[in-house]
Amino acid sequence: MKKTSLVLAFLVASFASFAQWSIDKGHTKFTFIAEHHGLSEVDGYFKKFDGKITAAKDDLSDAVFEITIESASINTDLEMRDNHLKSEDMFDVEKFPTLTFKSTKFTKIAGNKYKMEGNMTIKGVTKLITLDVTMNGPMAHPNPNNKTPQLGIKATTTIKRSDFGIGGKLATVMVGDEISIRATGEFQKK
Repeated sequence: MKKTSLVLAFLVASFASFAQWSIDKGHTKFTFIAEHHGLSEVDGYFKKFDGKITAAKDDLSDAVFEITIESASINTDLEMRDNHLKSEDMFDVEKFPTLTFKSTKFTKIAGNKYKMEGNMTIKGVTKLITLDVTMNGPMAHPNPNNKTPQLGIKATTTIKRSDFGIGGKLATVMVGDEISIRATGEFQKK
């Protein structure tokens, strides 16, 4: 009985030492930019997503970022293009309703600059990607009535859509293969 109590106490202490940060959906955006016809760029974003950060250290040097995005929430401000992006050749939202990212490594470079590695899954294909991250905080909320610590993140990377099976029939002269990704957002400590 004593041994069981010690194990339970250890497990409770282990979970209690991890802080969780929830995504502030009103101050977060996941955007992408693709080259169009070699003439210009087209951008878009996803309207529905969720995410959290889990860390044991106050400086978040051991942070694990987990993001889930609803693929059908894609928006480029043109209904015809959005419908095409939801189709089987592109994101195939019926078969693959979510895109996910989970970090595997978060390394401080200097000041508030970091490198983050993690697994991104799109259309059932998982690839290791690296993002450049700027992290502001953690810091106290500027509103004196809100005592919840917060932090801000900007993360950027470039992926190849062909690596994830997006637009296999679409020539790169129509839409470039390299897609720039930019995520900006705020998280609040739970």
